[in-house]
Amino acid sequence: MNKVQGATSAPFPLPDPLPDFSLENARTRDYIYVNKTLRYPYYQTMAHQPLSPNNWIELSASYEWYLAEKKRVIEEQGKKVIDSLPENDAACGELLELVVEFMTTRYPTLFDRLTETMQDGKELDGVYSHVTKERYQWVKSCPPEGVEGLKIISRLTENDFSMAREREDGHIYFVGGLVAFPGSYLLSEKIGKSMHDVHVPVPHFNQKLLVSVERALKRMDPSAPFERSSWEIVDDNNLFTHNIAQLPEGGKCTVDPGDMYLRVDRQVLRKLPRSGVIAFTAHPIIKRMRDIKQDSPLVPALLAKILEESPKDLTDYKVE
Repeated sequence: MNKVQGATSAPFPLPDPLPDFSLENARTRDYIYVNKTLRYPYYQTMAHQPLSPNNWIELSASYEWYLAEKKRVIEEQGKKVIDSLPENDAACGELLELVVEFMTTRYPTLFDRLTETMQDGKELDGVYSHVTKERYQWVKSCPPEGVEGLKIISRLTENDFSMAREREDGHIYFVGGLVAFPGSYLLSEKIGKSMHDVHVPVPHFNQKLLVSVERALKRMDPSAPFERSSWEIVDDNNLFTHNIAQLPEGGKCTVDPGDMYLRVDRQVLRKLPRSGVIAFTAHPIIKRMRDIKQDSPLVPALLAKILEESPKDLTDYKVE
C-alpha cells in the first residue's frame, strides 16, 4: 500500500539564496570525494548521507552544455529517455513545482518566479530562465503533469530524474522519469519494473541490499532526503551511452588507460510530500583519468587497488 508520509511532518527547508551566483564561476562539489564515493575495501552498500537543503540541485559551469545535450537526446530518443505511467503523472507536476521553488530560491540571478493574479482573480505560477530566455507559466497548483512537466524540468536543471513508488504488493516500482544521461541503459527498459527486476544485472544488490533499501525508501520522510554517489569507469564522455557499454560479449576496450574516464553519478533520493513518489536525482560528472592523476595522484592508485582486490563480479560491473 502506498502510504504518503510527511503530511504532518515538517517540510524540507528551502535553500539559502546565492545572490551573486554566475555560471562562469560555477562549481559543483567534487563528487569523487563527496559521500565516500571510493571506498576500500569495496563492497555493495547504500553509503548515503543526509542531504543539505542547499545541495539538492547543483549547477556547474557546463550548465548550458548539459541543457543543450539533454534537449538533443530527448528529441532523438523520445520515450526511451522521458516517460511517465498514468499513476505517476501528477507526481511529475509536483516535482516540477519543487524544482521551480528550489531553482528560483537558490539561484535568483538565473531564474525568476512568475507569480501573478489575473483580472479574473485567477492566480498564476511559473518560472523564467535568464539563461535560455524561456518562460513557463500555469494556473497556481495546476502545473503541467506527466511528460510535459518533465520536459520543463529538463530545461531548468543538469540533472536526470527517475521516479518510483510503492504499489499495493508492498514493493517499489519505477514509474517514470527523465533519464537523458544514463550511460549504459534506457528508461524504457526500466519503467514499470520492480526494484528487484531493475537491479538483476547489479552484482549482490538483490541478495544483500534489496530488502533494506526498499524498507528505507518506504519509511523515508519527505523532510529527510539523502544523497549518495556511484561510480564506474568508461571510455568516452558521451553521457547518453558510452561506447564501452555497447561492446559485444567478450569484446575488449582498446582505449589507453589514461584516456579512460571516471564517471561519478551523485544521486539524491527525495520523497515527494503529496504523492509519496520517490524522486531519484542523478547528476553525472566525468573526469579523464590522466587529468585525475595530475590533480589527485592517489585517486588512480586507490581505483587500481579496488579493481585488483575487490570481488571480480563487482569490478567487472564497474568497468562495463
